[in-house]
Amino acid sequence: MENFRNSHDEEKSEHMYTLIVADDEEELRRALIEKVHWESIGFKVVGEAENGVEALELVERLKPDLVLTDIRMPFVSGIELARQVREVHPSTQIAFLSGHDDFSYAQQAIQYNIISYMLKPISALELTEELRKIKEKIDEQFRTFATDVHEPNRETAVTFLMALLLDEFQIENDLERDRELLEKLVEFGIAQTTGGALLYTVMTTSILSENAENETKEANVNAVNSVLEKYFRAVSFYFNGKITSILISTKRGYEKYLHIAVEEISEKVKRIMNKNSIIGIGRLENGLSNIHKAYVESVKAMGYSSKKKKGIYFIADMEQYKNSAELISEKALEIINYNYMDPDISLVSVSNEIAVSPNYLSALIKKSTGATFIDLLSRKRISVATDLLLHSNYKIREIAERCGYNDQHYFSYCFKKITGMSPNACRRGETEDNK
Repeated sequence: MENFRNSHDEEKSEHMYTLIVADDEEELRRALIEKVHWESIGFKVVGEAENGVEALELVERLKPDLVLTDIRMPFVSGIELARQVREVHPSTQIAFLSGHDDFSYAQQAIQYNIISYMLKPISALELTEELRKIKEKIDEQFRTFATDVHEPNRETAVTFLMALLLDEFQIENDLERDRELLEKLVEFGIAQTTGGALLYTVMTTSILSENAENETKEANVNAVNSVLEKYFRAVSFYFNGKITSILISTKRGYEKYLHIAVEEISEKVKRIMNKNSIIGIGRLENGLSNIHKAYVESVKAMGYSSKKKKGIYFIADMEQYKNSAELISEKALEIINYNYMDPDISLVSVSNEIAVSPNYLSALIKKSTGATFIDLLSRKRISVATDLLLHSNYKIREIAERCGYNDQHYFSYCFKKITGMSPNACRRGETEDNK
């Protein structure tokens, strides 16, 4: 890969975006980092990884704006990396670099914030030009998030929804009324169906200065709505010094995307506006006749931020467990202890089982244990694996599977990272001690 420098090299970008480079080919990875003049095109390399596990750990710790990764990585593929990155840091963009001319494979990850797909071999010139395009796309996202956008065609819908929001005298679960109200939303182009599977909730957002003073403006409505509309049918408006958002989706849609959407809003407010935010979310309601209750709950949820002055608060989390935060962490640990052998166990699956949001569960685990969910799960798995290596005749492949690892090489990598030795060395050490 040749060096590439031209007149653009002296330009400095308005925004300098952070970047992680992930590729299992060390020579190529070093060439990418050393031959491209990153800062001249608006990027700063803050980390590098040789496999998907390392890349994910760096994303959790460094929270980069962009990950440039090979699509076929050891242990955790580029596609799986993109999925998990969206879970832990949804505002991070992914750019795939691959020698496999297989766009259909890459399309599996289009929903995971994929901003570019490049083919190897790629010259420094070609990569630099593609990075310029990526930079322009991220710049545009920043501009969109920070720009006030008026949509006159939605003003009637907002007036309609605001009236529902403030009507505390509606009869709850009025099925006929709910059907009529939903038909109105379809007319306004807010909902696409009048089917009965839709659920509704209300999210309330305040944007704060570093001194925790409310600086929410009507111009911030687009910032919130631009994120929500990627995941749901949503309408946001400025009301009573806050941004109120009405969300429409299915139960599955909320389970998959609600925690991601609110985390992305929180991250972008911090990254783009350099401000904090408080976000309150009401319970899911099965009809628009209950929307006033969801609104009151969303405002009430924000009240739980009195000490922290920022954060994400689901009313269901706060009221169900407000006096038993330790109980949540204990329950999560219990699930890990009994289900560590399940390769599909995740923060999201555990949070669904406990009936709290992933954001809330992650924060509580960190507060009570000082570790992340992934750390706790890995430690449990490797602890059991160590015991089996020392006190059983199972083959290493069998031990890996019993501890939730489908890939023996990935198991060996994780084992050595935590214990400092390979599984074979661990087993030989015990044998030698007993001689």
